[in-house]
Amino acid sequence: MSDGAIRTSGLRREFPRRKDQPRVALAGLDLEIPAGEVHGLLGPNGAGKTTLCKILSTVLLPSGGQAFVDGCDVVAQAAAVRPRIGIVLGGERGLYTRLTARQNLRYWAAMYGRGGRAGQLLADRLLDRVGLLDRADERVETYSRGMKQRVHLARGLVGDPRVLILDEPTVGMDPVAAREFRALVGELRAERRTVLLTTHDMAEAEAVCDRVSLIDGGRLLGTADPRTIGGWLGAFEHVDVTGAPAAVLAQVETLPGVSGVTELGSGRHRIETDRSGATQAVLEVLVAAGLTRLSTGTATLEEVYLKVIGERGLLV
Repeated sequence: MSDGAIRTSGLRREFPRRKDQPRVALAGLDLEIPAGEVHGLLGPNGAGKTTLCKILSTVLLPSGGQAFVDGCDVVAQAAAVRPRIGIVLGGERGLYTRLTARQNLRYWAAMYGRGGRAGQLLADRLLDRVGLLDRADERVETYSRGMKQRVHLARGLVGDPRVLILDEPTVGMDPVAAREFRALVGELRAERRTVLLTTHDMAEAEAVCDRVSLIDGGRLLGTADPRTIGGWLGAFEHVDVTGAPAAVLAQVETLPGVSGVTELGSGRHRIETDRSGATQAVLEVLVAAGLTRLSTGTATLEEVYLKVIGERGLLV
């Protein structure tokens, strides 16, 4: 049992192969998410994010370890877990595309015991919440990908879940719809719902998440709030300079802690550091050379992601 909304302990999932060793999707994952938190899960394709979501939603059995949702074991108490969660996996899975959005939601409401007038009111309220009420009587097959994703979001809320699992929820959304989604997540937080959000979008994670976990190869690399994750690699800073002679750049490149010099165009270069104090040494050399068009910056969450995991599978 757990006081948190989501907890995993030594969670493993392997997928057998005919001749080779099993593919390990989750390799002893330990994760704890308290109630009322919006938690981001970042990782490249194949990191294990979707596998984790499927296990937490009782769709997939783990190969080992344990997972709890709202204090209930997802294997031993699967029937108790299901009413507590809403899950949005995206794509067209689970959508009846020849029905309208309103008909889809009324059907799902009936599955939760909300038929008749109650189901109609619930469907309209949720469609309004995701910005689709004016298109409610159009067939889902006519919707754009982003609109279908919003139907998924509405579906995830039909059962009034305390824990909402969103797997890449803004894929296919235009910028306006994505911004509205972020506002919706803020409303869910205000309602003290727990949200687990998987994403490749660094800006999205920074905008809506209370904490972020980095995952790769089925292993948890670390968990913190987005700004703290940037602080983990605080030594990874950069200095942008304009008009630096080649000789000065060559001198800077030999300084301890300078990891590289990149040309940005229009006479600008970026000098990257990976050691505490290196940025100050770079600035001293540049200023001594009479260069004044300088700016410094710290690592963004995207840069942290790239440093920790690498560029595999990153979509921004």
